[in-house]
Amino acid sequence: MAAWIRACATDEVETEDLIRFDLGKESFVIIRSPENELFVMDGIRSHEHVHLCDGLVMDGIVECSKHNAEFDYRNGEATRAAACINRMTFPVRIVDGAVWIEV
Repeated sequence: MAAWIRACATDEVETEDLIRFDLGKESFVIIRSPENELFVMDGIRSHEHVHLCDGLVMDGIVECSKHNAEFDYRNGEATRAAACINRMTFPVRIVDGAVWIEV
């Protein structure tokens, strides 16, 4: 059953940056777009279990720091090799200055 979980304060995520959020054994990245929208996607790459929180964010893309694989953070789509498996994305809502994600 899905539940809404408070992940962080909105001001913790800078424009075109990402932060890590862990919940039990799951790990996520929270990203702020240049349009000031917040997105959340699965934070672990399937290849070698590398965390995307160390990656680079630019133009709607998160680039993995290990092999330069790329993912569209708006929909989780793998857009450049070595990425071949899309990442899950999660609904986001902002309540009282906090980022909530549905997991």
